[in-house]
Amino acid sequence: MNETTEPPVSRTRILADLTPLRTSPDYRRLWFGNTVSWVGQGMTALAVSLQVYDITGSAFSVGLIGFCSLVPLVVFGLYGGAVADTVDRRKLGLFSATGSFLLSLVLVAVAVAGVEQVGLLYAVVALQAVCFALNSPARSSMIARLLPAEQLPAANALNSMTSTTGALVGPMLGGLIVGWWGYRAAYTVDAVTFTASLYAMWRLPSMLPERAEDESRAGVRKRASVLDGLRFLGTRPNLRMTFFTDLCAMVLAHPRALFPVVAVVWYGGDAKTTGLLVAAPALGALLGGVFSGWLGRIRQHGLAVMVAVACWGSAIAVFGLTRQLWLGLIFLALAGCADTISMVFRNTMLQAAVPDEMRGRLQGVFIVVVAGGPRLGDFLAGSVADLTSPAVAITGGGIACVVAVSLLALRWRGFARYDARDPQP
Repeated sequence: MNETTEPPVSRTRILADLTPLRTSPDYRRLWFGNTVSWVGQGMTALAVSLQVYDITGSAFSVGLIGFCSLVPLVVFGLYGGAVADTVDRRKLGLFSATGSFLLSLVLVAVAVAGVEQVGLLYAVVALQAVCFALNSPARSSMIARLLPAEQLPAANALNSMTSTTGALVGPMLGGLIVGWWGYRAAYTVDAVTFTASLYAMWRLPSMLPERAEDESRAGVRKRASVLDGLRFLGTRPNLRMTFFTDLCAMVLAHPRALFPVVAVVWYGGDAKTTGLLVAAPALGALLGGVFSGWLGRIRQHGLAVMVAVACWGSAIAVFGLTRQLWLGLIFLALAGCADTISMVFRNTMLQAAVPDEMRGRLQGVFIVVVAGGPRLGDFLAGSVADLTSPAVAITGGGIACVVAVSLLALRWRGFARYDARDPQP
C-alpha cells in the first residue's frame, strides 16, 4: 500500500496553498497554461467588443456579443459534459483547445486582411463558446484524477486565481495593446498564449472516465447520456444544493447590470467609476484566492458554502445602502471574496462526491448555471430597478439571497453536515 509523506497543513497558513503545484507536474502545467490562456482570452474579449463598436457605433451590437456566447455555452455545456464522460478527456481537451487556437488565428487573419464584418466576429465568438463548453467539463473533471482529495480545495482556490487574473489583467492588457498596436496585435498575443494550454493538454496522460475504461476492456462502448446525468443529480441532495445556493447569489443578488446607473446617480461618477465597480468584486475574488491557505482546514464544506453565499448577499445588501464610493467598493470586494470561498467548496464537492463517470456531466450543469445565472440576475435586477429603484433592487436582492439560502438550509439540513472526510452526494 502506498503511503503519502505530505506534510500536515500548517495551522497558521494564510496565503494560498501551493502544494498541488509542487506535487503534480501535470496539474502545474495545466494551471500555468490555463492562467496564460485566460489572460489572452480576456484580451480578445475586450478587443472584439472594441472592434464591433468601431464597425457599428452601436452599444446594442456590442451587447449581442454576450448573447452569441451565452446560447452555445448553455446548449453545448450539457452536451460537452456528456462527451467528457464518454471519451478520453485529454483528447477532448486537446481537440477543443486546438479549436480555440485556430479561431484565434482566424481573428488574426481577419484583422490583417482588414475585413470589417460584424457577422464574422459574432460567428467566431459563438464557436469559441462551443470550444469552451467542450473544454471546461473535460478540464475540470481531470483535476480529481491528478490530485488527492485533500488537495482539491487548494487546487480550486488556485483555479479561481486563474479566472480572476484573466478577468482583471486580460482586459487591461487588451486595451493597452489595441491602443498601441491595433487589433491584430491583441489577437496575435492571444493565439500565442493559447500554445501554453495546448502544450499542457498534450503532456497529460490518457484519461478515460472510469466507466469508459471498464467498457473498453469489456469490448463495449456506450455513450454517456445527458438525461442520466440529470437523473443522478435529481437524487443527490447535496450536489443539488451546490447549484441552488449559487443560483441564490447569481440570480437574486447580482447588481452588475445596475453599475452604470449607480456610478452616476449614487456617486456622481462616469465610465471610470463604472469600471471601478466592475473591478471591485473581481479584485476581492482574487484576494480571496491569494489568502486561501486556511480553506484546507475546513471540513464542513456544505456549511461553508451556505455561510459564504449568505455573506455575499449581506455584502451586496449593504452595498445598496452606501453612497460613498470607497465604502461601496469595499463591500463589493468583500462580496467577491465570499464568492471565491463558495466556489472553492462547491467545486470541491462536485469533484470529490461525484463518481468519475459522472463528473463531466455535472461539470456541464455547472457551466449552464454559471453562464445562465448571472444573465438572469442582470435581467431581474434591471427589471426591479425600473419598477422601483436601484437601491431597492440591490439591497432587496441581497436580503432575498440571505433569506433564500436560510430557507434552503432548513429544507435540506443534511447539507450543513456534509463532511469532506466522507463526501456524500
